[in-house]
Amino acid sequence: MIQEIKFKNFLSFRDEAYFSFEPAKDDPINRIVTMPDGTKLLRFAVIFGANASGKSNFLDAFDFLRRFWSQVPARNDLSTRVTPFLLDKNTPQEDSCFEMKFYVEGIKYWYKLELNKERVSAESLYFYDSVQPTRIFWREFVNGQSVVKFNSAVVRLKPAEIDAINLNCWKNMSFFASMTKVNMSIERISSVIKWINDKLLPSIDSGTVLSGFAKDQMLNDEGFRKYINEFTQKADLRISEIEVEETTYNLDKNQLEIISNAKFLDENERAEILAKGTIKDINTNFRIRVKNSRGEEDYVLPEGSQSAGTTRVIEIESAIYTTLKDQAFLDIDEIEASLHPTLLDFILDRFLKEEGNESQLLVTTHYDPLLDGIDDLFGKDSVWFTEKKEDGNTELYPLTDFKGLNKLSSIRKSYKNGQFGAVPEIYV
Repeated sequence: MIQEIKFKNFLSFRDEAYFSFEPAKDDPINRIVTMPDGTKLLRFAVIFGANASGKSNFLDAFDFLRRFWSQVPARNDLSTRVTPFLLDKNTPQEDSCFEMKFYVEGIKYWYKLELNKERVSAESLYFYDSVQPTRIFWREFVNGQSVVKFNSAVVRLKPAEIDAINLNCWKNMSFFASMTKVNMSIERISSVIKWINDKLLPSIDSGTVLSGFAKDQMLNDEGFRKYINEFTQKADLRISEIEVEETTYNLDKNQLEIISNAKFLDENERAEILAKGTIKDINTNFRIRVKNSRGEEDYVLPEGSQSAGTTRVIEIESAIYTTLKDQAFLDIDEIEASLHPTLLDFILDRFLKEEGNESQLLVTTHYDPLLDGIDDLFGKDSVWFTEKKEDGNTELYPLTDFKGLNKLSSIRKSYKNGQFGAVPEIYV
């Protein structure tokens, strides 16, 4: 589980942004998880803010780290793909900085990263076996070379193994990615890499297409089929059952030629299709139950007959199901897109009431009626805001920074009136 993240000089964040999943001491409503060291962590947080205020950029910090930690660049002269704050003459030449504290198998870790477009300037990982952190590895950029060093009391490696790591840890990649190249297992480090690969799910935005992922789940995961059919029935989508069927199609010469040049396929997938000369497709049908003068009748409708909202909610639920099953972290940008407000409340309520689960969900939204769920769905300390200042810098701050919240008759109304900032200014 993630405890907190800090970063600066990244996209619209010039100054340091700080976010925490730790609950406020005086707010008992939250669905929390208690770590072995006694730290309490929230399972849910929501970011409000005007258009172009930096909500999406905030989520991009998580997605950047996830990708940077995992990706091995093709060459050592390629960009790290980090984007600094560009609305200042100094910041493009300065490093972007990231810190994250998280728990893996009950152990707390602290990761630090400094980098620019060309190289990693500094990188380190600590773990906590007491109040004070213990450094596992650290990395510096010395005389044009990236140098990785280890705490010998924690990591026992042969000189040849350290040399191999340094040879493969290019200046434009993370230490974790270099471990993939050398195919080496190191205690504590390997468990963190597994957490990165298994527990940090890709970000979802309004343009993310998850239909293929959802179909594959419905075909191969009996637990998900039960989960989504139960969901559609409780959500009153008029769907009694979703049916899936895999069909194999033979490809002709022209189709095989198109496949051989298709850029959207990875090499392994392309090679398998060309070798077999076939392609598989998953057909989804929706069994709809209606009441008429003849009583109750079932009709089967194809996938294309469903609304964008129905398709969207099934895609979102497929991701949330994975988050719950893997006890992972998921962030969703503009979660309200194509969803009815009542359905959004139902989705969040269902997620938050999942007991004994260490999954975390972080969302952004423009949908201010969600604030009516405070002290019911979630607590005040789950609410954060982003606001873009005149100099282009995004500020991130929690609702709990404001005093006298319990005296307000409506937090939603106070937000709409601009009491917390993070709303658009309309000039007429």
